[in-house]
Amino acid sequence: MNDKTHTLNELIEITRDGERFYRHALSEVKSPELLQVFEEMAQVKSAVIQALAVKVSANEEHPAQGGTLFGRFREAYADARAGMASDKDATYVAQLEATEDRILAAYEDALKDADVDVQALLGLELPKLRACQARMSALKKSLA
Repeated sequence: MNDKTHTLNELIEITRDGERFYRHALSEVKSPELLQVFEEMAQVKSAVIQALAVKVSANEEHPAQGGTLFGRFREAYADARAGMASDKDATYVAQLEATEDRILAAYEDALKDADVDVQALLGLELPKLRACQARMSALKKSLA
């Protein structure tokens, strides 16, 4: 596996963490507004994963199929915190906002060291991820 594929697969795994967490949170919150937001965010993550997977496949490699251990821990931590919180929805929003921060940081770090080909792909996907992070940040502030 070359460096380009390795980088893209790491980004796929981190993005999949976010997608899975949003899908999990859908079963935990009750607010219709949050259900809609979480579904939209999961769909964005799915589309980004697909774009990266196409690039990995074009390099005749296999796209990553899983997520990261850290992503699973974040989800379990959110469940534990929500179980003790007076506002379960706000707890999930805060943890999902932290997940968005992690995803965005990973993409911005990858962009610095990427070749031109990967930079072009990440340049297309980063605005979507920045919008997701900004949306969750605003939502977190509105619930605080």
